[in-house]
Amino acid sequence: MPSVFVQGAPADHYPRHAPEAARGAVRRVTEVGEEVLHRPCRDVTEFGPDLAALIDDMFLTMYVAEGAGLAANQVGVDLRLFVYDCPDDDGVRHVGHIVNPVLEAASAGRRLIDEGEGCLSVPGAVMSVPRPERAVVRGQDRDGNPLLIEGTGYFARCLVHETDHTEGHIYLDRLSKRDKKDALRQMADRRDEVFARRAARAEQLGRARSA
Repeated sequence: MPSVFVQGAPADHYPRHAPEAARGAVRRVTEVGEEVLHRPCRDVTEFGPDLAALIDDMFLTMYVAEGAGLAANQVGVDLRLFVYDCPDDDGVRHVGHIVNPVLEAASAGRRLIDEGEGCLSVPGAVMSVPRPERAVVRGQDRDGNPLLIEGTGYFARCLVHETDHTEGHIYLDRLSKRDKKDALRQMADRRDEVFARRAARAEQLGRARSA
């Protein structure tokens, strides 16, 4: 089994960070309560340099925020798109982006795994959320070519979580009122710490890019 899959295809070698990040700029991560996170995003209809630049920015922003995935509305852009750099439960790394993602319906009886989940737009909070053990997402790449990405375990969780974002849902929407309040309390307690860590990470990556 290859140790890295890029855009769903096995790769012999891959750098620590996706090359897109070297071309990107850090953007502000939106937070729960902002309207752009709570409505379905628009389909991407134009494929070109602006879309490519957005993907570059999203990769760098994701690394600065130490995330496994990032949707466009998490940087304030109302488009159906996400990037990811995420391991599965076997330690295989998956890196890529997907435009206009559509999650295949789970088959009847598919097992759900209830594990801790966080979100860059709910900084500092981690709550248990049931997700399918396997996920399949269809969409397009930055050039408009058809794309199919499959994942299991933690990577399946990432694919479902990020596709949810493009539909205007955050993981808090899947929690009970009590658990949602708990998550928001965690965020209030830890938000400053998370933002300090992101600022330090941005400085660290900035020095690495200029070296």
